[in-house]
Amino acid sequence: MTTSADRVLSTIDALTDEAVALTADLIRMPTVNPPGELYEECARFIGGKLADFDFDVEYYAAEGRPEHTFTHPRINVLGTRCGRSMRPLVHLNGHFDVVPAGAGWTVDPFGGDVREGRIWGRGACDMKAGIAAAIFAAEAIRRAGVELNGTVEISGTVDEESGGFAGVAWLAHHGRVSAARTDYAIIPEPLYVDRICIGHRGVYWFEVLTKGRIAHGSMPFHGVSAIEHMGLLLDRIRDDLQPRLAARTTMMPVIPDGARHATLNINGISGGQPVGGIQTPCVADRCRAVFDRRFLLEEGFDATKAEIVEMLDAVARDVPDFQYELRDLMVVHPTKTPDGSPVVAALDRALHRVFGRSGGLVASPGTYDQKHFARIAGVPHCVAYGPGILDLAHQPDEYVDIADLVNATKVIALALLELTQTP
Repeated sequence: MTTSADRVLSTIDALTDEAVALTADLIRMPTVNPPGELYEECARFIGGKLADFDFDVEYYAAEGRPEHTFTHPRINVLGTRCGRSMRPLVHLNGHFDVVPAGAGWTVDPFGGDVREGRIWGRGACDMKAGIAAAIFAAEAIRRAGVELNGTVEISGTVDEESGGFAGVAWLAHHGRVSAARTDYAIIPEPLYVDRICIGHRGVYWFEVLTKGRIAHGSMPFHGVSAIEHMGLLLDRIRDDLQPRLAARTTMMPVIPDGARHATLNINGISGGQPVGGIQTPCVADRCRAVFDRRFLLEEGFDATKAEIVEMLDAVARDVPDFQYELRDLMVVHPTKTPDGSPVVAALDRALHRVFGRSGGLVASPGTYDQKHFARIAGVPHCVAYGPGILDLAHQPDEYVDIADLVNATKVIALALLELTQTP
């Protein structure tokens, strides 16, 4: 006897060419962030496809956000298709912004080439194939003649690559995504097609300003070099803090293995006079550095920041004239899907049906929009699952395998059937 799930799976196979074409079309729209190119055009393109597939479509401009400008508007799109009832409601979310292409490509980064069983281009895996998988998972259910017992929503949102504050966070702050209406969320990020991602580490971006005293470069002994003092801080980080961070390991299944430890990266440094300009003989009285501290669920933010302050104060005690200012730039708390979550169970059963196995649970080394679903919208039953290889994200010659796109679409569709209790 043919079941609803059987019909949906065979329909997805028949829709493969359409899903590939949509992915390629999305790649050909260079929605590069920064600054946020072609956001409105992409949102309306996705909205048009959703409308064609029987969704009620709404557009949301991120009014009030500083990123939302006349030249680069932040436009999000959200489609809703109700079944026999409003609940359960499963929300599928994908961001359509991409990072800059960068150098080193052997293909056109925005060509959307399809060859060798792959779709190539910036955003192929991160995460325009994921958006296509979400759309065609829902569309296969419709074309198979299956009416859901609940509701499916699909959103295309902006700025995930820069924090998602004008995207999912804005929708959550304004109640459009909330626990009052949303039961489950699946974000088809590329964390490997056979694995379910249940969360991510925390982020603390901060800036340190070291303050010196200007003097003539021929008599540096009359001044205090802020650059030299920044160097002393960097030495302390390398010799003292970094070994302590490397010794800490989270119990979350973060991949790759190196990311299971607490980490700190120096994002950038600027101090003294501009290099390459007209030179003047001066001791640098200012030096700034931006740091990216990834902290573990077990550490927490308060202890993470306190450790940085303690280190800075220790340098100030040991080094005469060492002065600093610490400024918080961004804080993202770790998030983890609750144990026993129905969305994890549904995806795991779908993986076993599609692949004959499950790759298990993982957690992301970086953050993604689960943080906003969990902490602002109050939707804890949220995971990332979609097509694509994590290691290819933000790399030159990014691609997604067509087989991964098809299989992820099948897994998401089966999860939609189970989570809405549709036989």
